[in-house]
Amino acid sequence: MGEAVELQAGGRTVRLSNPGKIFFPERGFTKLDLARYYVAVGPGILRALRNRPTTLERYPDGVTGEWFFQKRAPKNMPDWIPTAHITFPSGRSADEMCPTEEAAVLWAAQYGTLTFHPWPVRRDDVDRPDELRIDLDPQPGTDFDDAVRAAHELRAVLDEFGGLRGWPKTSGGRGLHVFVPIEPRWTFTQVRRAAIAVGREMERRMPEQVTIKWWKEERGERIFIDYNQTARDRTIASAYSVRPRPHAPVSAPLRWEEVGEAHPHDFDIATMPARFAELGDVHADMDDHRYSLDALLELANKDERDHGLGDLPYPPEYPKMPGEPKRVQPSRARRADPGPPDEAAGS
Repeated sequence: MGEAVELQAGGRTVRLSNPGKIFFPERGFTKLDLARYYVAVGPGILRALRNRPTTLERYPDGVTGEWFFQKRAPKNMPDWIPTAHITFPSGRSADEMCPTEEAAVLWAAQYGTLTFHPWPVRRDDVDRPDELRIDLDPQPGTDFDDAVRAAHELRAVLDEFGGLRGWPKTSGGRGLHVFVPIEPRWTFTQVRRAAIAVGREMERRMPEQVTIKWWKEERGERIFIDYNQTARDRTIASAYSVRPRPHAPVSAPLRWEEVGEAHPHDFDIATMPARFAELGDVHADMDDHRYSLDALLELANKDERDHGLGDLPYPPEYPKMPGEPKRVQPSRARRADPGPPDEAAGS
């Protein structure tokens, strides 16, 4: 696997052990290839992670080996990488890694981190998100082209309700993510409520193509807008993160004119460095903007007031939340409900 090597990132030197270890057998990419990729896109991924509590998705033996999510900051983390104290839905808390320089990304890659999952908050206020993140998730029977069509309609919805602007990126799989920078004035619950309002408006406009149904049995062959990705402790892979798939794809930031022209397979650890060298970070201006959720929250209020559309189910590991409907799979609920009693014979 070779002797350890030293790499430079942001003025720091990071030691990389076992640089020849194969991390992506299908492509022959090594641990050193992974590390060099993160050096090449360093300014871009740091923009996506800076000052954010970040969960690490680690594959110490490569994409075919065992893996795990690391939420708590590793004990051997150097003291120049700060942490942020965050609270989980269970009430427990932890100190998470909070990158502030490019070398932190390289250090995490040394320990087999493929994907970085930043919270939508900054470490100076970990309870008020500064991003609304919309996850367009293709369900079986749909594909990336369906997500593209939904993304363009989503762009129109965001503009109509508050003049919001979203920054799109590939998920690294078949879907698309659209991030909206927002003022850090609202709680996780309120931001999730805004995401539900977006999803319901999308359902009204594209009922055969888009769904916000939480239960898989109800989604059909549609694009699922995963509103629960805005709940506390739910995260989405950052821009430029490598995804744990055989061909080493990455989550690629896009310009809107590329949505429909580019394809997820265009972006991997071999191709993204050249794109970054040519174009830089195409989302570099994202943090220069902050939008209000007032119009979306008013839409949510209108849905509830006029149509009786309130909250939706949380993920199963969450405690029961105020105002949440019964968290029971519809088919099970039907089996448990015997219905009205039959009329007595002859009555």
